[in-house]
Formats: sequence, structure tokens, C-alpha cells
Amino acid sequence: MVSRLPLEDAVLAGLRPTLSEREHICGIGKQLLDEIAKSGKAEGMIVGSIARHTWLRGDKDLDVFMLFDPGLPREELEIRGLALARSIASCFTDQFHEKYAEHPYINACIDGVDVDLVPCYKVESAACIQSAVDRTPFHTRYITDKINGMTDDVLLLKRFAKAGGIYGSDQMTEGFSGYLCEILILHYGGFTPLLHAASDWRPHQFIDPEKHVAKKFDEPLIVIDPVDPKRNVAAAVSLDRMVEFVELARGYLEDPSENFFRLCEPQSITKGKLAALLEQRGTTLYAVTFETPPFIEEVIVPQLKRSVIAIREHLERNGFVVHQAHYEMKPERCILLFELLVGSLPNIKLHSGPPIWNRQNAEKFREKYVINGSTGPFIADGRYEVEIHREFTRAKDLLVSQSLLSISLGKHVRQSLETGWNVTDGADCWEEEFSPFIAGFFTRSSPLVRIRRKRKE
Repeated sequence: MVSRLPLEDAVLAGLRPTLSEREHICGIGKQLLDEIAKSGKAEGMIVGSIARHTWLRGDKDLDVFMLFDPGLPREELEIRGLALARSIASCFTDQFHEKYAEHPYINACIDGVDVDLVPCYKVESAACIQSAVDRTPFHTRYITDKINGMTDDVLLLKRFAKAGGIYGSDQMTEGFSGYLCEILILHYGGFTPLLHAASDWRPHQFIDPEKHVAKKFDEPLIVIDPVDPKRNVAAAVSLDRMVEFVELARGYLEDPSENFFRLCEPQSITKGKLAALLEQRGTTLYAVTFETPPFIEEVIVPQLKRSVIAIREHLERNGFVVHQAHYEMKPERCILLFELLVGSLPNIKLHSGPPIWNRQNAEKFREKYVINGSTGPFIADGRYEVEIHREFTRAKDLLVSQSLLSISLGKHVRQSLETGWNVTDGADCWEEEFSPFIAGFFTRSSPLVRIRRKRKE
């Protein structure tokens, strides 16, 4: 067992769930399992960090799986699974609703605990799974069997990743899942050995705890699932999140501090401060807002990312240089934010044609623009060039135009935009709802830089 630093013991004292927390959450879990058993329709099982005793104090997420006969058709699983989940949830609360991942499940709030009631198949092994959730019970059994003595190391790693802003395998974070944290602790034998190893990670880092890989992967971090040789547990981890973890590991080993375990306080910015900031930077800010499409984050966020890239390229094709761009999804509305180096351009621009020796195309180009009455064409560097008028001289005109619907947006984003969107510029981009996002947009720094800067304040 690797010895821990005194500061880590001090941190752990605030990370371990209290006895009352354990009794409360585990008590609700037992009641849910009893109700599932009473139904006689499925076998209940608590999965996730609560089942593995690797959850952080204050977390109140309880995952309860309902395991059905694998001979049940998929459509029947969804129908019967949802019906049973609704029935179980209604025994405890009227605050529940349907959610959808690979298939539907019920999310409920029971006595302050966020509960997911998820139907799945009771398969013999992970090799026999019929849906992605069927794998989860095997994860729970694997970790539970091996984690003894290293639970505290998992808690340290989870909090370390949360404080660094890299915890969560959701589409917005693209970071480390709880299960990935557990696997890494098991593989390296503790929190400190993991940090030493991670300090030397490079892109396409390969880790195979059970040495049974059965498929090639190309992600930045590859951690073969111990219960499924064809799955990369770290598939969601982006290159940036992986490298940020490397930076954090190096920084902590060089100069350990409790600051590496302190959660970031939410940022904010006022409209007045935003106006002053833009004046200081000399850039132009544009916000495109629209109704959030009625689908889960896992579906919409990749489409927001694709749409931001498409709009950025559309702006730059028209001469507007984008300094940075990002997106945020809220329950009711989404925002796409663009900071441009210039927001307006001259009426004319140079348009290059083919080289003169490309005779057929060069003559077509020449005749086209002679007929149009443009200045030129003239010859420069062996090819025709002509001055033409810009379609858009102001970036805002482009962003409010229907041309936005002609580019490669995400499907559901396009459908939402077709019902209308709003474009604001400058300090008018500010809205209370998006204030933390806008503040973060202008205060980018690596996790280690942020931690060290905070330490000096």
C-alpha cells in the first residue's frame, strides 16, 4: 500500500460519505430492491459508485437496474421495463419522468435522491450483451470484487478530476467517467502511482488491465474494458482532457496542495464588464441563440459542436476571421458564441480565377466577369483575378441571413433554427442565463495554470 500525504488524509476526511448519508441512500436502495422483488417481474440490482462504495460525499445519484429475462424481445423489454419502473417509482414519489439513452428508463427524485430505474437484460456474460446497459452489472461486480483497500484512492482521483474540470464522460466535458477512474486506480495500484504513470502519457496511451484486447482503437486514451475486450472505457476522453490530466498530475507531484482538490467556484460576468472587456480586446462578439431541440445532451451536444464549426467556416469563407467560438446547451435554449477579429469588411474583395494556361477555364472565368461589368479581370501571378462585391459586409448580416440554413449544421439544430433564431452582438450578447458560460469563454486557462493562479490570490 502506497503511503498517503497528510494533506490527502485531510482531503479524504471531507470526501467520504457520512454515516447518515450512507444509511439514507442505501436505505432507499434497499426499499427499491424490495419493491422490484415483490413485483416478480425482474431482478433488482444497485449498480454504479454507490454499489461500489466509491461515491463522494454529497453525491446523491442512485442507479437501480431491473434485470429481465434475455429471451424477452427488445420491444417488450422497453414496454415492460418502463411499466415496471413507473410502477416502482410511483410507490415513492410523483416526481418522475421518462429519459432515453440507448432505450427508455425512468428518472425519479425520491427523498432528495436522484434515482434512475433502468431495465436491462440479465445476460450470462458481457460477451452476450444485447444493449449497452447490459454491461453495467458486470462493471459493478468486477470493481466490487477488486476495489477493497483502494476506495479512498478512487475518491481522491474523482475529486482531483472534478476540481480540474475533467471529470465526466458527458459530451460537454469529454472527460473521465467514474468507472474509468476506478479502473485506473486498480491498474496502477493507487492514486500516487497513477499520477506518476500519467505524467509520461502520450496520445494513444494504451492500457489493458486484463490483457485481452480484441479490437483496434484510435482514441487519445485507450483503456480496454476488463469485462469487454471490444470496448474502450476511455472513448469519451478528448485529447485536451487527457493532456490536462497529464498536466495536473505533473503539477501535483511537483508541488502537492489541497488546491488540486478544491472545486472551482462558478464564474460570472456583468453586462458592463463584458462591454469593457470587448472594448479592451478590440474584438466583436456575436451570439446565436435558439430553442434547445427536444433531445438528450448526448444527441444535441455533438450537433452543437458540428454547427459551430460549420458557422465558423461560413464566416471565414466570407472574410470574417473568427478568433474563438464555443457553445452551451441549457434546458430551454442553446447559445453559439463567436468572437471575431473584425465584424465589418469593405464592399469589395479579390476573387482569384484559374491560371492562364488552364485555357478553357480561364476563358470562361474572363468572359463571366467581363459580362458582369466588374473591375478586371486582370492578371496577377499568372492567373486571372477580379474585384467583386461582397455578399455580406457585416458579420451580423450573414448570421441573421437564411444562408445559415444552407451549411452543414447538425440535423436537430437545423430543425430548431428553421423555427427561428436570434442574433445579438457586443455587450448585448450578455444574458443572466448564460453569464457563467460567457465569463468562462473569456478566461480560458489550463487547469494547472488556474490552480496556481488561484493559489497566489
